[in-house]
Amino acid sequence: MTSIDKIAWLHLHDGRLLSTRSYGKDRYYIPGGKREAGETDAQTLLREIREELSVTLDAATLRYAGTFEAQAHGHPTGLLVRMTCYYAPYRGTLQPAAEIEQLVWLTYRHRPEVSPVDQLIFDWLRAQGLLTE
Repeated sequence: MTSIDKIAWLHLHDGRLLSTRSYGKDRYYIPGGKREAGETDAQTLLREIREELSVTLDAATLRYAGTFEAQAHGHPTGLLVRMTCYYAPYRGTLQPAAEIEQLVWLTYRHRPEVSPVDQLIFDWLRAQGLLTE
């Protein structure tokens, strides 16, 4: 395997991006996760967000944002993570679940505290004027 296939949810509010930190991790990660065998992007994202954040996304509202690739944080050099990102509104109350210890709202100044692929996404969001300093 030369890359990890992940699907992520970009949720912005007032120029800040929702992010998470899992138990025992030293970086924040954009919510989402790895695809299971046979899953579509929508199935993966809806499952992961429900498991991690206790909210529901509607597959009909998913809007593709972009795909980003970078060195996988905490893995041997050369192993990349390929993250396909979507926007979508949610229903429910955001709260950490499963392996998620903390939910946070990050701005561009938090860029050093996120994984390499998330740093690319932070740069992209900032260039569009969606992520504040």
